[in-house]
Amino acid sequence: MNHSNGDHVITERPYFLKTLAAIGLLGCAVLVIGMFIAQAMVPDYHWVSDTISDLAAGEWEIVMDVSLYGFAAGLFAVSLAAAHAHLGGAGWSIGVFSLAILAALVVIIGSRNEYGDGDDDGVVIHIYLVYGIGALFTLAPLCMASAIGERSAVTRRILIGLMVAWVVLCPVFLLSPTSIDGLLERVLGLIACAIVVTLCVFFFQRGQDARDLDD
Repeated sequence: MNHSNGDHVITERPYFLKTLAAIGLLGCAVLVIGMFIAQAMVPDYHWVSDTISDLAAGEWEIVMDVSLYGFAAGLFAVSLAAAHAHLGGAGWSIGVFSLAILAALVVIIGSRNEYGDGDDDGVVIHIYLVYGIGALFTLAPLCMASAIGERSAVTRRILIGLMVAWVVLCPVFLLSPTSIDGLLERVLGLIACAIVVTLCVFFFQRGQDARDLDD
């Protein structure tokens, strides 16, 4: 699977790209591991009917909050990798900004603590942050898939497939009964992580290609 056609890859910093890709992968791992740890610590928690947001409220909220911050760091690292290995076009730039904004939204969700505890005092923005995440996790792969496809057709197909699954499941989750919304939210979380992992693998390989050209 060829991840580079040689254009500008010689000017890219291979270890910088590979490090950013590794941080992105680590961010996804922190999110998944933190979710399992939080589930084990919260009493009477059911992963099918109770959402991830429920884990980020109450006595053990710090566990899920740190996991969200780790994921945000991973998203920001991927946005930096995409900016460094800019493949050209307005679409790619939109994808870069989408990833950076996603990182910011995840941080805000983790820090606001206005979900899962029934507290609706003041201005509640959680649902709007969720809408933003839904839109941007659609926009980022959509805008970046074409340029990636010129270097790796397989990666492009994976991104498009994940994006389609995301688009289909988002409204299903929003309209789902509370008895299964926890399960659907986890599936969406895995899709989001899969999108990030796919981009990380692409940038890691591109960093490897840049190192080979340096040699």
